[in-house]
Amino acid sequence: MQTPYWLDDIEAARRTIVGLDPALARAQAQTPAFGWRRRVGGFEGLFHMIVDQQVSLASAAAIWARVEAGLAGEVTPERVLATSIESLRSFGLSIQKATYGHEIARAHVDGRIDFDHLERLSDEEAIARLVAIKGVGKWTAETFLMFCEGRRDVFPGGDIALQEAMRWADGASLRPTEKQAYARAEIWRPHRSVAAHLLWGWYGAVKRGEIALEDPLP
Repeated sequence: MQTPYWLDDIEAARRTIVGLDPALARAQAQTPAFGWRRRVGGFEGLFHMIVDQQVSLASAAAIWARVEAGLAGEVTPERVLATSIESLRSFGLSIQKATYGHEIARAHVDGRIDFDHLERLSDEEAIARLVAIKGVGKWTAETFLMFCEGRRDVFPGGDIALQEAMRWADGASLRPTEKQAYARAEIWRPHRSVAAHLLWGWYGAVKRGEIALEDPLP
């Protein structure tokens, strides 16, 4: 597992990104300092991400608490596989998410992916192994590597919020496609994860009404 950036590291990376790409100057100027959105890694981290998807934050927290309690605090591949789909559903999971939990656990137990040593894989290799598991899409794999594994140069180009923030930065009339977003992000290497955090932070502030896109730069 990589060590996430400290606050000073993030700020230095932000300045580097803007030096490479002045189009992000407005996002940099309007977005306050932020920390790394770190979550638990490994199998537990990925299973937790799957459980959280498509439900409210409050519902996700409540369901995950029931999952942890139901598994007696042992959120491991072996414990999940030893728990029936029906039992997992009794914790509040849909049949789809319970099944995905088994699929992810089985991939680890079968040796198709080693959640204990993902750092041995490059970003590209890790994403390929993850998306080969039923229930794990590319966006999930990329955000898992960013938030749960501390990967510093991952960019989820399919994320709509990131695409919209990129449109604002470039003053474009249309959002970039997923393919275009990946290509656009290449200039931010090796800090693409920080660029994603920056764009998410900027997007969120605009949507919450904390700043306006037309505001003059400070």
